[in-house]
Amino acid sequence: MEAETDGGEQRLADFYNRRAAAGVDHPPSLNRAEQRERFIALLKSEGRHAILEIGTGTGQDGLKFVRAGIRYTGVDIAEGQVRRARSRGLEVSVASARRLPFPDGSFPALWSMSTLLHVPASGIDAVLAELVRVAAPGAPIAVGLWSGGDEEVLNPEDDVEPRFFCRRSDATVRSVFGRHGTIEEFVTWQEGTGTESGPGAGHWTQHYQFLVLRTPGSVS
Repeated sequence: MEAETDGGEQRLADFYNRRAAAGVDHPPSLNRAEQRERFIALLKSEGRHAILEIGTGTGQDGLKFVRAGIRYTGVDIAEGQVRRARSRGLEVSVASARRLPFPDGSFPALWSMSTLLHVPASGIDAVLAELVRVAAPGAPIAVGLWSGGDEEVLNPEDDVEPRFFCRRSDATVRSVFGRHGTIEEFVTWQEGTGTESGPGAGHWTQHYQFLVLRTPGSVS
């Protein structure tokens, strides 16, 4: 698998550029939207007024953060998705989670849904260290993933340049993320059956994983 390399990441970007060109949004499920609203409430309760999103897509979550009064910055590897997000008035740039173009401690909170599942096991610790680097001490980082049996596979529903997925068990997610901070929340849920259950064209048994990682340091 080459998802960690620049070539693999470019193939992933090509896939999402084609999706952006099709002009179709893929709205989050009700459960994910509810978790987003809960996270917004957490940010407000802690006086956190800015956020960085890793993997902005076309900006659907970004708009919700902006409308909640939170200053929004986003990055995505797909230029087409960045253009669509910018057309909605969002501050988004093309960048990889492996090399974020921000100084240390720039953001009081981070958000990343269905993005880090494209990072292989060999690269996830470096990516998480990069997220923690740009986060302020004590910042909450919300992450959403699709589960699996700790295997690295290509998505069978993708006919052209299939996407790479690292499908992690709940125990592995807790272990890996726990090396980079404190997991304050970890919840899972089913999102349907068959082709409605998420990626994999109905061939994968999985559930959605949502966690909030608190970076080391004092909560301000």
